[in-house]
Amino acid sequence: MRAVDTNVLVRLIVRDDPGQVAAAEDFVAPGAWVSLLVLAETAWVLESVYGLGRRRIATVVGMLLEHERITLQDEGAVRRAQAAFKRETAADFSDCLILEAARKAGHVPLGTFDKALARLEGARQL
Repeated sequence: MRAVDTNVLVRLIVRDDPGQVAAAEDFVAPGAWVSLLVLAETAWVLESVYGLGRRRIATVVGMLLEHERITLQDEGAVRRAQAAFKRETAADFSDCLILEAARKAGHVPLGTFDKALARLEGARQL
């Protein structure tokens, strides 16, 4: 299966360049895979560059989880990260994803200096 980079996924979501959107749609038409790193970068770009808030980012992640042509790496971890992100008011989506990837791999607690992340079960503030 093909994989996509962050910039391709962002084009599919924000649809701000018709030529790139068409190219991205053509590329993912037979199916495409999105790594956890690309998903985390995408959430960061949507927040920092496009100004999307938490609710909209959570909605985007949900849409990607249900997309018929896109497969997310470790869908279970992404679903858990999305749920934590929706519940938590301060932790970034990427932080939630990092914690869930560590949990899935059996490597918790996750040590962090991030106070918001440390509030999540499985993380420990250092």
